[in-house]
Amino acid sequence: MDDVTGPDLKMPKLGLGTWPMKGAECRTAVESAIALGYRHIDTAQMYGNEEDVGAAIVTSGLRNQIHITTKVWHTNLAPADLTRSFEESLTKLKTDHVDLYLIHWPSATMERDLPAALATMQKFKQDGRARAIGVSNFPVALMKQAIEDIGAPIACNQVEFNVLHGQTAVLTYAKNKGVAVTAYAPLGKGRVLDNEILATLAKKHGATPSQIALAWLLRQDNVAAIPKAKSLENQRTNWQAQSLKLDETDIATLNALPKTHRNVVAGDWIKWDPPG
Repeated sequence: MDDVTGPDLKMPKLGLGTWPMKGAECRTAVESAIALGYRHIDTAQMYGNEEDVGAAIVTSGLRNQIHITTKVWHTNLAPADLTRSFEESLTKLKTDHVDLYLIHWPSATMERDLPAALATMQKFKQDGRARAIGVSNFPVALMKQAIEDIGAPIACNQVEFNVLHGQTAVLTYAKNKGVAVTAYAPLGKGRVLDNEILATLAKKHGATPSQIALAWLLRQDNVAAIPKAKSLENQRTNWQAQSLKLDETDIATLNALPKTHRNVVAGDWIKWDPPG
């Protein structure tokens, strides 16, 4: 399966999400995922598990093969706070660089904060400590500000995206600008498991509803997915979704599902794009 790409970015399509795992549970999950073949691990300052993720990656001995994404929380976007946060993340992750560094959420004062934050992040990129930079939970208006007004080399936007919640506006703009998209909550926080249409397609393919949902998502152009899975069984199930082949009728059926079910609502100052 092809990697997703953006400015200075080459990222495996399927990754492991780690929120809200911590401690031994997180370390064990990351270790088992890497042993299974995962080479894309997602974490964040806010998750409080960067140290656990870093320990697991060190144990694997495969740091040079593994893509690490981490994120800075929206209250730490002032240049001094951002620099401190970034350096703390590197220390906790036990690495001299991250492969993708994102602004986790827009702030309430993003119009004021964004230019300085992105200028600071570009310094991390220039000195090689962040191979690529990007954003998360940015609607198109803020993507335009970052990319067109500020001219930042945005490589990726990480957003909630799954077969029950669409991101047409973000995907269209990202494609036009050569920006990758990472889908978090790719299984709709478990809601795909209860969907009758997904259950029917799963029976047809001898698969699970989650595999159907992931297979649909992974076939999207330049889109990665980061399902959280703490058990080896669920990690293996998600991994196997990469080889599941949906036919055109399946795809049309899944495309027709209503895509307006947002699970993650935070930041009442964010003007979301219409879902679908």
